[in-house]
Amino acid sequence: MLAVAVAALGAPMTGALAAPSSVVLSCSVAYLPQRSTWVREVRIDWDKKAIRRLRIDGQEPYSFSLVPGGLVTGLDNERIQIDLVGRQWQSDFRGLATGQGRCETVSG
Repeated sequence: MLAVAVAALGAPMTGALAAPSSVVLSCSVAYLPQRSTWVREVRIDWDKKAIRRLRIDGQEPYSFSLVPGGLVTGLDNERIQIDLVGRQWQSDFRGLATGQGRCETVSG
């Protein structure tokens, strides 16, 4: 699963992954019903075996899980799904608000 996620982010796949690497995504997320748009920053650090660190807007979620093509996590009562292949963000504030948006790679 890590190889699929890393490949989706455009990271080089030369044999085994080399030294620790990272990618920063900028996700423009539209929240409803507020009708507001926020730019969310996602930083993913990995090595050849696993994603080692995930930060969203500079904060580390308590945990995250890899799913086919992406990851799921939560932060401040927001359940977040990031589709790394489709570069999509989806989130839910416990049924009170939802967010959807597109992510672009900022750096690697």
